[in-house]
Amino acid sequence: MNPLKSVSGALITGVILMVVISLLLPASADVAVSLASLDRWLHSVSGIFWVGLLYYFNVVQIPGLAAGLADQGGPGNAGIVKYIAPRALLWFRWGAVVTVVSGVLLMEFTYGGGGLMKGLLFREGFATIGVGAWLGIIMLFNVWVFIWPNQKKVIGVVPATDDEKAKARATATMVSRINFILSIPMLMAMGGQSHGLPF
Repeated sequence: MNPLKSVSGALITGVILMVVISLLLPASADVAVSLASLDRWLHSVSGIFWVGLLYYFNVVQIPGLAAGLADQGGPGNAGIVKYIAPRALLWFRWGAVVTVVSGVLLMEFTYGGGGLMKGLLFREGFATIGVGAWLGIIMLFNVWVFIWPNQKKVIGVVPATDDEKAKARATATMVSRINFILSIPMLMAMGGQSHGLPF
């Protein structure tokens, strides 16, 4: 069975390779495998899925669909709306959940807990990652409260008239664009806590 012929095969192979590499690395306090380090890995991978798809939607799919709608003689958007968008939205919304949940757990493991509000945002030395965490939580809220309910109308999961689809498309696009904007300072704050701010 060739792992390159399926997404699940490639994911499993990547995880196996990660385990092998981690076992081959010299042991030290910095690279020790622990529940916290596995959670940090999960947080990073799920965050890449989530934010990567957010960027794909905003930079590629939304402008591409707009161009497809404007092209009167073109192939249209049916293939993207029917086959690509539902799959991308599945990974997008659950990537958001896993990123935030693993991030909250990571804060408990790494930064001493105390709850999100008390433990980070108002704790001396942790304002940077606290701001990043809250931006991520706002983005998760936007995914599940605004983007996904409206996208269900657009892609046909929920019946909707053409007018309802147009309104849902506009709302989902606007909120997705808000998340796109929020992701930029969120990524700066998340990386800035450990690695310093980029400016």
